[in-house]
Amino acid sequence: MGLIRAALTTGAVLSLVGALAVGGLWHYLSQPAPRPTLPAQHWGPGPAKPDNPAVVPFKISASAAQLQDLRHRLQTLPALTPPLEDANFRYGFNSRYLQQVVSFWRDEYKWAEREAFLNALPQFKTQVGGLQLHFIHAKPKQVPAGARVLPLLLLHGWPGSVREFYELIPLLTAARPGADFVFEVVAPSLPGYGFSEGAAKQGLGPAQMGALFRTLMERLGHKQFFVHGGDWGHAIGSAMATLYPDSVLGFHTTVCFLNTMMSRIKLTLAGFFPTKFMREEDVKRVYPQSEQFMFILEEMGYMHLQATKPDTVGVALRDSPAGLAAYILEKFSTWTEKDWRSLPDGGLTKKFTLTKLLDNVMIYWISGSITTSMRLYSEFFSSKNMALQLDSVPTDVPTAFANFPNEIGFTPEFIAADKYERIVHFSHPPRGGHFPALEEPRLLADDIWDAFPKLLRAAADRAQHKAK
Repeated sequence: MGLIRAALTTGAVLSLVGALAVGGLWHYLSQPAPRPTLPAQHWGPGPAKPDNPAVVPFKISASAAQLQDLRHRLQTLPALTPPLEDANFRYGFNSRYLQQVVSFWRDEYKWAEREAFLNALPQFKTQVGGLQLHFIHAKPKQVPAGARVLPLLLLHGWPGSVREFYELIPLLTAARPGADFVFEVVAPSLPGYGFSEGAAKQGLGPAQMGALFRTLMERLGHKQFFVHGGDWGHAIGSAMATLYPDSVLGFHTTVCFLNTMMSRIKLTLAGFFPTKFMREEDVKRVYPQSEQFMFILEEMGYMHLQATKPDTVGVALRDSPAGLAAYILEKFSTWTEKDWRSLPDGGLTKKFTLTKLLDNVMIYWISGSITTSMRLYSEFFSSKNMALQLDSVPTDVPTAFANFPNEIGFTPEFIAADKYERIVHFSHPPRGGHFPALEEPRLLADDIWDAFPKLLRAAADRAQHKAK
């Protein structure tokens, strides 16, 4: 009897110790990281010197020599390795369909017309942090009486560009009936993307890009503004909302990537009763986690390559326009709808036209920016960037999420709330994937317009609370 009592007592003590240990670990993992402070840095070549603050009009153009060289490369494309039978897009870009893309690019794509289209939106350059930054600056043509003009920073990702926003911007700068606000849009090319100069020094990651864009907005007269972003645009916008909460009034995003130990633990525990934490429709986007892991193994090889040796793969992509198109457009297939891997054309013209897709490829080609664009992955995964622990630093900036159903990543609201303390909008558009601005511009515009009354109210409440 004494032995049983001792065993029970020991078991109770061990259970208590275990509970205390688990509780202590939970408390430790729940602690927010301190908000870091970024020093001002010069990213251009050579020693630091003052920026030229001039804002200069800019036009996209390609020289006759560039276009002649491109045509020659497309005409002399070597014979491609035939695809495996019935492989379609499962092994990557189908080489038979690539021949069709190259033929269209060479014979039907009219650069003079596309150049005029791309220059229809007002564009500028200015020097920030030692780099010449390119940006679109579109203001509303008409502002209804009494309406507010809201400055909105639009941020793209990889392998996109400002081309993603050309159909979206007019839907934001045109007033909507009944709305008491309209948008003034600033859409920069990320440093090293398109017509924005790439860094000459190591370390320009999403947080540092956010610092540059804050300076850009201030130079344009906006000490406070709103941000929208997806892909890298999400990472940069999130960093801005975290580091500069007095500048960012609200954050709208189409994706959420949180990578903390606590988020992984919560996601695992929620798997026992998932519908208690998220909608039935969202459960399949998260569980079983083994399927999500397999998708990462199958589709994220590019990320490891670009995070480790971007300059090596950059040589091949800079040399071959066909290779560049295949590398970029494969992502527009799989990231728009992963089931399109089973189609011989990757489903690319189901939601896009080849002209739109090649506009984006041309921006990378004529600017020669593919290598500098991929370096962002290396900077993001660097120990310096990881040490910032931005995923563990909460922000009280009002935040809105548009969760498009075919987005390649999904974070449930109960996990996102650990970082984003004022989630005011968590919507589920009926269709769309990773590139909604290009794929479903009206749906994205509708979501932005729907979210902003909530963001504005939350921003006003936050300002009032801080004033007390």
